Amino acid sequence: MTTPGRPPTPYASDGGGANLADILERVLDKGIVIAGDIRINLLDIELLTIKLRLVVASVERAQEMGIDWWRHDPALSSQARRDTLANENEELRRRLAELEERTA
Repeated sequence: MTTPGRPPTPYASDGGGANLADILERVLDKGIVIAGDIRINLLDIELLTIKLRLVVASVERAQEMGIDWWRHDPALSSQARRDTLANENEELRRRLAELEERTA
């Protein structure tokens, strides 16, 4: 569809094509995996191998697939930070109690 003074749009909005929001919604709902390997060889000697894996999905879909590493990473989750601090406090209290017993 063209309008005077505007360039043509790549996806028509008159029912025939999909807009970016529809495509993004579909990708996040279903998920998509992109995988690739990069290998650098010199005279048939493998010098470097890089394996790339990219999963694009909504949080809900990722959890359905069993991917929830961000819940346990203190840099990304306030709950994980609280759990880490609670564990550190418990360990420090235990060590302090041991030291107090030794000195008593």
